[in-house]
Amino acid sequence: MRDRSTAVIFGAGSIGRGFLGQLFTESGYGVVFVEIDRRLVDRLNQQGGYTLRIVDDDFSQDLTITHVRAVDGRDRQATADEIVAADLLATAVGVRALPQVAPLIALGLAQRAEAGVETPVNVIVCENLKDASGALGAMVQEHLAEKYHSYLGEKVGFVEAVIARMVPVLPDTVREEDPTFVVAEPYKILPVNKKGFKGGIPGIVGLEPRENFAAYVDRKLYLHNAGHAILGYLGYQKGLEYGYEALSDPHIRPLLDQALDEASRALVAEHGFEPQTVRAHVADLLVRFANRPLGDTVFRLARDPIRKLGPTDRLVSGARMALEHGIQPDALSWGIAAGLAFDDPRDPQAAQLREMLQKQGIQAVLARVCGLGPADPLAEMVRKRYRRLSKGELFH
Repeated sequence: MRDRSTAVIFGAGSIGRGFLGQLFTESGYGVVFVEIDRRLVDRLNQQGGYTLRIVDDDFSQDLTITHVRAVDGRDRQATADEIVAADLLATAVGVRALPQVAPLIALGLAQRAEAGVETPVNVIVCENLKDASGALGAMVQEHLAEKYHSYLGEKVGFVEAVIARMVPVLPDTVREEDPTFVVAEPYKILPVNKKGFKGGIPGIVGLEPRENFAAYVDRKLYLHNAGHAILGYLGYQKGLEYGYEALSDPHIRPLLDQALDEASRALVAEHGFEPQTVRAHVADLLVRFANRPLGDTVFRLARDPIRKLGPTDRLVSGARMALEHGIQPDALSWGIAAGLAFDDPRDPQAAQLREMLQKQGIQAVLARVCGLGPADPLAEMVRKRYRRLSKGELFH
């Protein structure tokens, strides 16, 4: 007889260890990480846990996360065995790794069905992608024989989550010394789509099941993610290293405030949020963005520009929503332009974007990356600002 329920988390990275591991173990679960970094797997199993350091400007606290073990995700049968016995599943692998995770989940669910496990199991999908739960569910179904489709539909819930805890990438020297060590901010809320669950909703610390979940996805995307992108892209233009430096920059901060105001008014118009509730959320975000001990870098906030400048992502989609409600996205369009100008050689997407701009020009890139045609009013706003940046004229 197990003394604890078991949660299987795909991905022992920043969010897996830095957020989900804490919430699940504090809720009485034993955690099994499915991870392909063999060194990390071995160290987690040797230690039976890891250290999570919670920091803000006022304090630092080391938490020891215990009741933890790991399996190598390349061992398909070992992973399937864990899924058969699991009470809860979660993914925190990054969007691009979901196609590799889906067949593993499918194998485990097929064996769970064959074993006659009738207890529903839910997969909390913690990925930065709209309708990530629907995307993962479809991928899993593709890898399941048709005879298991009814089991999938009746016994498996795919539950989308909004991940808002900030967990920075640690320096290589720190990771080399202890690959399990992780640092995070204190924020501890996990909004999830209430409608995604099958069976009862598990009692998890910080879990907030939401009815109108799409509104909270948009709030995270157009305020938190967009705010980070503004700090990253404009901070890079100013040669800054940390997000908190960009936040206090006298030229960047007014544009950030304006961009968050544009997005806030669009969210109120689109989803019916109470204006004072959104203002309070923005005020809290700005306090969290200023967390110096977290050491969140401009590079982390800005990396992957092709993804972040996509038509359904944080800046372009937020600006479009603003325009739909008669709000001029002046500051948001500066963020898009600076994103197009992000050319840090350490980032493969930045290098790809720079090559596309050199070979195809700004209009082709706006169409291909951002989904903005030549006649789109947002495209013209971005073009003007991009030209100014290209001439060395900064945004002040």
